[in-house]
Amino acid sequence: MTTIPSATSGIADDSAELLPIATGARTRAALRTLIRPDRGRAILDLGVLVGATAVGLLVQPLLGRIVDIVADGRPADALTLPVVLLLVVAVVQGVTTTLGLTQVARLGETVLARLREQFIERALQLPADRLERAGAGDLTARVTGDVARVAEAVRSALPEMARSVLAIVLTLGAMALLDVRFLLAALLAVPVQALTARWYVTRAVTVYADQRVANGAQQQQLLETIGGAVTVRGHRLEEQHTEKSAARSRRAVELTMRSVHLVLGFYARLHIAEYIGLAAVLVTGFFLVRDGSVSIGTATAAALYFHSLFGPVNAALVLLDDAQSAAAGLARLVGVTDLKESAVRLPHQRTGSTSEAAVTVDAVSHAYGPGRTVLHEVALTLRAGEHVALVGTSGAGKSTLARLVAGVQQPTGGTVSVAEGKTAPSVVLVTQEVHVFTGTLADDLRLARPDATDADLRTALATVHALEWAEALPEGLATVVGEGGHRLDPARAQQLALARLVLADPPVAVLDEATAEAGSAGARTLERSAEAALAGRTALVVAHRLTQAVAADRIVVLEAGRVVESGTHDELRTADGPYAALWHAWSGSRAAPHL
Repeated sequence: MTTIPSATSGIADDSAELLPIATGARTRAALRTLIRPDRGRAILDLGVLVGATAVGLLVQPLLGRIVDIVADGRPADALTLPVVLLLVVAVVQGVTTTLGLTQVARLGETVLARLREQFIERALQLPADRLERAGAGDLTARVTGDVARVAEAVRSALPEMARSVLAIVLTLGAMALLDVRFLLAALLAVPVQALTARWYVTRAVTVYADQRVANGAQQQQLLETIGGAVTVRGHRLEEQHTEKSAARSRRAVELTMRSVHLVLGFYARLHIAEYIGLAAVLVTGFFLVRDGSVSIGTATAAALYFHSLFGPVNAALVLLDDAQSAAAGLARLVGVTDLKESAVRLPHQRTGSTSEAAVTVDAVSHAYGPGRTVLHEVALTLRAGEHVALVGTSGAGKSTLARLVAGVQQPTGGTVSVAEGKTAPSVVLVTQEVHVFTGTLADDLRLARPDATDADLRTALATVHALEWAEALPEGLATVVGEGGHRLDPARAQQLALARLVLADPPVAVLDEATAEAGSAGARTLERSAEAALAGRTALVVAHRLTQAVAADRIVVLEAGRVVESGTHDELRTADGPYAALWHAWSGSRAAPHL
């Protein structure tokens, strides 16, 4: 099943059922799974960084050697070898560090791309009603802000964190080789740093998670206000919507300022740890030199080692800021990719292709929540090649049944079975709200069939009576349409969606009021386009105008979520039932269309 892309908007609601957020354990497990295909490469990249860091640790002993040479009053030419070695170390460290960081960043981008693909795949499989309950803002915030935050961490924080941790571990080991007492002195700073990290992390997790949710709510409110601008102005609701937007913005700003104060307190505590550790190393060096246990150069190397830790230690701890924010975003992404199969739209049940029934709806019920049942054990069979019109008053459940047949949503009871076809997708849905993607008209059409030739595109457009206006565009099929491009009116946008349907060539098509946007003037033209696109297919049409019902092979009338009538137009019009009442109310003084 494929849905011809349409734009829908959620409703901002403080009680929205947000999409799930993964636990820390689940997020770590998902991350390990993402890295597993590149495990060998990750070990190699780590080895390069270890080598680069180890080479860099030769700088301090070499500087200490220079101090000893000067302190002992040796000839100036004795400085040649350590100075040359310093230059060699600088070059080797620079090359290997660049190579290691590049490879780590590349690995991170690969893993991030894999995560994006899983997220998009799972998000596109979510039932429409699940997305509506969560609101468009929640998903938008995850696919924009959260992905951006994780990407930023992968490109900068991850390589720097890896280098910093390696530098800390290897530097402490080097200090122990000089004299274990230097290491013990340096470790006096660790309790303060550990308490600082714990103080920060316990607060940051909550703050950043709340901040992501607040940003999602803010985006949701903006989407609703902008998307419904005409209605907002028409009902004089500008002040209320402005206040709602301001309130959610204030909440987002409040959480941002909390994170800023958190970071400032974090830095202040780190400076105290640095002072304690450096003072301890210098005092230890003084006593060891006085006792003759080590040379001045060795004490100098120990002090330089500890001083060199300022950068990586502070970087590692400061990167906790990025890490916590990225972790919060990653948990929100994994929460979607890790949704249980029961929460994801599943394919239709398949029946043998030899069956006369193209679609079988068996005792299907559907509810959008407790007490909100919209369909009650509906039974419906669409024979191969049959065109069935769904008719009923607003709220009867027509669009819900159409979505269930298309596979966009799952029924809460019963089954929907589709005969196995020779092409994929087997069912395509075209809705009233059609989205024109930004790009050339040809690219927009090829969304339905990427391998379509220009001749195929023109044939599809001609089928739905759209080739004339398409070729009249400034650059024909190469004209850029969508946002920022050539604007298509609602009728032409709908013809574009119908042309995609022709290109996809499914055996079953579902039209949910797909001609409603045409307006009275273009109604007949768009109905002709729909008829041409449906030719030779099994079709379920939610009829916006009853002229579509007249042309159907069979009409099914829904009332309060139940099938109350089924038959041809003539049969139902003379039956004096619900359809007859609808027909008389709709047609009024109109003459029945000449067919």
